[in-house]
Amino acid sequence: MEIQENIVNKVAQSGLVSFDLADIYPQGERFLYDIKDNLFQGLILREKDFREFVKEHDWQQYAGRHVAITCTADAIVPTWAYMLLANKMAPYAKSIMFGTLAELESLLFDRAVNELNFEDYRDQKLVVKGCGEVPVPVSAFVALTAQLSKVAKSIMYGEPCSTVPVFKRKD
Repeated sequence: MEIQENIVNKVAQSGLVSFDLADIYPQGERFLYDIKDNLFQGLILREKDFREFVKEHDWQQYAGRHVAITCTADAIVPTWAYMLLANKMAPYAKSIMFGTLAELESLLFDRAVNELNFEDYRDQKLVVKGCGEVPVPVSAFVALTAQLSKVAKSIMYGEPCSTVPVFKRKD
């Protein structure tokens, strides 16, 4: 006589809700505009030359892109120069900010987190997925946890089969 044991999926029975930040990945190409390419001899921004560049440049190439504007050269760039770039890109780009590509990624994820309806997670036991195809900045995990801590019953990090406890509400 053969005894058959039923395999019980304890993860499925646990009531855990999995949250993957990759699911809210802001779509669109990222682009770094480095104003160093507009500097005279890599040192100074000449207003006349820069204004001519702004007038002649094809701004449509930024359509649908998320743009970070920066200057990687050790030069003093007047604020109005960044403002001119933002003004010309605004009709085309999905978003524009001053900073690096890493800062842009953090900003985009933070915006996406802030658009979530956190009431959907009230009193839930959540597992925030840690690894995946999409590189998620640490700032997104921090922003998400700060908001979820207000409504969730518990928050864990990792995979449902192997989690690290982060938060548990005391009732």
